[in-house]
Amino acid sequence: MRAVVDRTDTIAPADILAVVVLRNEITRLPYFLDHYRRLGVAQFLVVDNDSDDGSAEYLAAQPDVSLWHTGQSYHAARFGLDWLTWLQIKYAHGHWCLMVDADELLVYSGDETHDLQALTSWLDSQGQVGFGALMLDMYPKGPLDQCFYSPGQDPREVMQWFDPSPYRVVRQEPIGNLWVQGGARERVFYGDDPQCSPTLNKIPLVKWHRRYSYVNSTHSLLPPQLNRLYDGPGGTAPSGVLLHTKFLPEIVSKSAIEKQRQQHFHAPNDFDHYYDKLSTAPDLWHSQAVKLQGAAQLEALGLMRAPEW
Repeated sequence: MRAVVDRTDTIAPADILAVVVLRNEITRLPYFLDHYRRLGVAQFLVVDNDSDDGSAEYLAAQPDVSLWHTGQSYHAARFGLDWLTWLQIKYAHGHWCLMVDADELLVYSGDETHDLQALTSWLDSQGQVGFGALMLDMYPKGPLDQCFYSPGQDPREVMQWFDPSPYRVVRQEPIGNLWVQGGARERVFYGDDPQCSPTLNKIPLVKWHRRYSYVNSTHSLLPPQLNRLYDGPGGTAPSGVLLHTKFLPEIVSKSAIEKQRQQHFHAPNDFDHYYDKLSTAPDLWHSQAVKLQGAAQLEALGLMRAPEW
């Protein structure tokens, strides 16, 4: 990786950091940064994987972003984990650190009045070193290419719907990581083979130690006991939701590109059908879809659990 803009010398001991790997996310970046700034992220450590849409230039101009560039294979770098881990080891030790994708917006009960400093202070008081979340697919009503999104707009204004259920929760061996599946992508794209549907559990917020390591995206962690920080939808552990804003209108044109690049799956050819269907601009809405109203609604549905403020 090559440093483009390095502002890490401004990191203060109590700062909350966000570590992000991305490629071609210029549409999402304005709102993404604003969302996490409002939550209290002090600095973003970003790896740009060879964007050609202006993302790198936009990020380099932000006063709270340190930016690195690499043109190497996202797939060969364990889907970006090698880059992310290097930044965590070098800069995040001892900090509460948020690891999210550009299409993920963390929400939790009380986030309008309790920012991440308040949340992490409460977690510290409980002896908790992490905070888990369900990745919840958001989608519009109607064909994916028929809605309109403007950069800087809250994606929730465009993608207002989600599947409230069903979600399956399994604890796996040998490291005790959770495996949550279900929801909209399984229903639409993996109905014939639900075991191949995406993993929806993540532990995105961790008080980082240089001896920690993510194993499979942010779905599982080492040492193994860290995986007990989250017990999934309906569980007892305090948790949030990562609103997954993948299905902006641009997903239709991007799908053909990602199918050709074959960077996002362990066996990319097995997922050609996924990209092919996305390229047809399907309507993900169905009669059991629920319109997003807020964190209290998500908690009432059992999709997250409030901290005991």
